[in-house]
Amino acid sequence: MSRFTHLTIRGFRRLVDLDVELRPLTVLLGINGVGKSSILDAIWLLSSSASERLRERLGEMGGLANVMTIERARQLVLGTRMDVEGGASLDYSLTLLPTGAAYTIEEERLSQQEPDDRHPFNYIESRGADIRYFDPTQPGLAQCSVFHDNLESTLSQPVKRFPRPEELRHHLASATLYHALSVDPRAPVRLPQTMQPADLPGVNAETLVSCLYTLRESERNRFEAIEDALRAAFPGFNGLNFPPVAAGTLAMTWRDRAFSRPIYTHQLSEGPLRFLWLATLLQSPGLPAICMIDEPEVSLHPEMLSLLADLLREASQRALVVVATHSDRLVRFLEPKEVLVIDMHDDGAASATWADSLDLDSWLDEYTLDEVWRMGRMGGR
Repeated sequence: MSRFTHLTIRGFRRLVDLDVELRPLTVLLGINGVGKSSILDAIWLLSSSASERLRERLGEMGGLANVMTIERARQLVLGTRMDVEGGASLDYSLTLLPTGAAYTIEEERLSQQEPDDRHPFNYIESRGADIRYFDPTQPGLAQCSVFHDNLESTLSQPVKRFPRPEELRHHLASATLYHALSVDPRAPVRLPQTMQPADLPGVNAETLVSCLYTLRESERNRFEAIEDALRAAFPGFNGLNFPPVAAGTLAMTWRDRAFSRPIYTHQLSEGPLRFLWLATLLQSPGLPAICMIDEPEVSLHPEMLSLLADLLREASQRALVVVATHSDRLVRFLEPKEVLVIDMHDDGAASATWADSLDLDSWLDEYTLDEVWRMGRMGGR
């Protein structure tokens, strides 16, 4: 299975110069304001460059100049590496330069390094308006001769696509950022939903009912795994049902052993709804290649965090799962190899250190990982 294994960020908010290894489960740990969410946003922006939404995403962020490190960055550099099963890894990098209220793509490169080659093989090598890409019908790199949107990456545009680069583009474009689920009275998770094919519950749970119904009908083992997680988290839970409420519309009910009548989603409290959404997301067959979750512990009882850690761990066997948290309760159920500690230095710049690279063995003989963090032995405070 192909996996993203490295991330480079230079000049993005507090991330002045960050080059880190990505592991299947990467939990970003640190207090508020150290740069955890900035790492998620930088991956989100890099993903947008692969889906031809770079201009849109930068606009939502207030423009390139608004996200660059204040007084310390002339340009923004984003890059990643994807290890390919049975082949050489692919490296992709994008350099953006502010120009007035807009930006230019100063440099873009997509290359593949074979182990025994001295020089990488380039699929894309562009500088400014000089767009060059690999074309097997020509010697060297061909110059782009078709219409090209200079505010979008070459990777995202159909110049010439080949299986390995297209695999990287597809996986990178699939990256999705999930924030704490809205559970307001009129939030999608509390309302009946239109029945439609769905292999994900949606960033706002707008397809949660369809996804669960689809899993029950076509991937029973995943649906049963979700119900098992709910039983472990809520001892009274007895199953989910999907009664129709109108043509093509389903509601969802929660059966509890303490009550003879089913409980509808608008009657459930925040914790059960958020845990159900997370469990469904992490069991979904359509899990994106890069699944980012910001503060998944919101509204969850501490005893549920052990189950959440297991769900995150299982999902990381199928995708890169990146989580941002400052919850010591969640850290209790993680292993040092899963925790990337984010620190802020006196100059305001952030750094990242894997917890298993720190000398923690003697501390972990006597304390749990969350206690070691609270005592300040891991940084991230």
